[in-house]
Amino acid sequence: MRPLPSPFDDITAGRPARIALRSSALLGARLLTKDLAFPIGEREAFGLVGLLPDRILTIDEQVELELEKIRRKDDPLEQYIGLAALQDRNATLFYRLLSEHAAEFLPIVYTPTVGRACQEFSHIIRRTRGLWITPHDKDRIPELLRNGPFDDVRLIVVTDNERILGLGDQGAGGMAIPIGKLALYTAASGIHPSLTLPVSLDVGTDNPFLLADPLYLGHREPRLRGAAYDALVEAFVVAVMERWPGCVIQWEDFKQRNALRILHRYRDRVCSFNDDIQGTAAVVLGGLLAAMRLLGSQLVDQRVVIAGAGAAGIGIARLIRLALIDEGATTAEAAAAIAMVDSRGLVYDERTDLDVDKVSLARAADRLAGDGFAADSDTIPSLHDVVRVLRPTILLGATGMPGTFDEALISTLAAGTPRPIVMALSNPTVASEAIPADVLRWSNGRALVATGSPFPAVEHDGERHEIGQANNVFVFPGLGLGAIVAEARTMPDRPFLVAARTLAAEVSDERLVAGALYPAVDRLRHVTWAIALAVAKAAREDGLAGIGPDVDLEAAVAAAMWWPDYVPYVVAEDRRAGNL
Repeated sequence: MRPLPSPFDDITAGRPARIALRSSALLGARLLTKDLAFPIGEREAFGLVGLLPDRILTIDEQVELELEKIRRKDDPLEQYIGLAALQDRNATLFYRLLSEHAAEFLPIVYTPTVGRACQEFSHIIRRTRGLWITPHDKDRIPELLRNGPFDDVRLIVVTDNERILGLGDQGAGGMAIPIGKLALYTAASGIHPSLTLPVSLDVGTDNPFLLADPLYLGHREPRLRGAAYDALVEAFVVAVMERWPGCVIQWEDFKQRNALRILHRYRDRVCSFNDDIQGTAAVVLGGLLAAMRLLGSQLVDQRVVIAGAGAAGIGIARLIRLALIDEGATTAEAAAAIAMVDSRGLVYDERTDLDVDKVSLARAADRLAGDGFAADSDTIPSLHDVVRVLRPTILLGATGMPGTFDEALISTLAAGTPRPIVMALSNPTVASEAIPADVLRWSNGRALVATGSPFPAVEHDGERHEIGQANNVFVFPGLGLGAIVAEARTMPDRPFLVAARTLAAEVSDERLVAGALYPAVDRLRHVTWAIALAVAKAAREDGLAGIGPDVDLEAAVAAAMWWPDYVPYVVAEDRRAGNL
């Protein structure tokens, strides 16, 4: 990984940094300010005397002060606004607080609270961040990229705002997702924020509530579609490749058809991935592989039903198939082990209403009679029918529909296997397919339960069950960091298998015994380090890395993981540093 631009190369390495800003300009530079932590010598040298109270605080004291401020707020959205204000004022302090208190603040900075932030974005925004690209900008995107705050961007999270969590089209409000994801990147992987850029492809909105809001801040037009939409995305990718060759692009919250098309179109041209499709799949597979450790079983011995055949469900099915084949299953066996159910019922290949993305994952119709479905029925088997007939050992939900996993369904599932695995993956919390306490009650405490949103532990028959969260934050920071360190040219399927296996290995035996299929959040940075190292090794082994065989990858990954802290400042004679 090449060095960062000055002064961030010194800051991330913990060395004294040469700073050209002074006085109020330095206090207002969010990536450089120390606020009340400037020591007396630096206050004198940088013209800060009189601009700060007399007391000098350590960064630990500053963290305590910020915790007091945030915890005083009862409303999670107000906590979100408070944390955003801190990020705008003092980025080092914000990332230090988030890194040290990840379990408390991940649900605020990201799901579920970020969903409300997206919905109310136009009314809570305090300071803009990132890059906004509208259809009018198609022919001048390189100019917009040059207008950005940083000259060496290596990671972009970009959305077109159409499929925000389980909330759908949020227009300009979708920008809260790239901003939140990049905050988690820095907290989990230590990628310095000067290397990152959130981007909104603001192509309009079809949300009538937003269009009726006189204070809506986004591009007030119907959503761009068809060839014009594709041309804008193409112009964006070409501009990024020219401005920042090798920059990793993470596609975020695109609607299914666009998400899959864009992923397929660019995955071999640039180092890019879709977190909703591939990141979610890796997290789910990681939880399943951890469960196999607890059960003393293998994935090839399981039968999987996936409720929901959108982008996430398709990504999960694809990666599980790859994992089964990698474990020794034939292509036919891997296909037979997985059944997908959409809003109409079982996805099988004689259905004439299937879109192209589902066809390759459709169950063979000539298997249905052998499976036990009625051979002469014209009715598409429902989710309940599929669970009753196929007797799966694993039930995964990616429907966005609360209550999909009801008592009858879970009871039927539990009757067919001694330790059913149930993952209700939809978020935010109100969209979860089931409540963990209900799943445990309906399965007589036998189910291994994971969810997409955070849930507290459940007491059932005197036994405490920890509920692991299938949170993509366990995977995407390591994928991005590993690709950046390795200078990977593309992101094929293998890194996601590698990430899933590494994640599964990081779940402690104690967590598994307690029922949790994922690590504790306080181990997030270690998990990220392990995944980044594995991904970088895979890129180099597969000939996709820009770094040579002589690079010590363990040292390189560790060096790339900035720990948010202040370093001594010395006065620089030049003016290279801007008001950041």
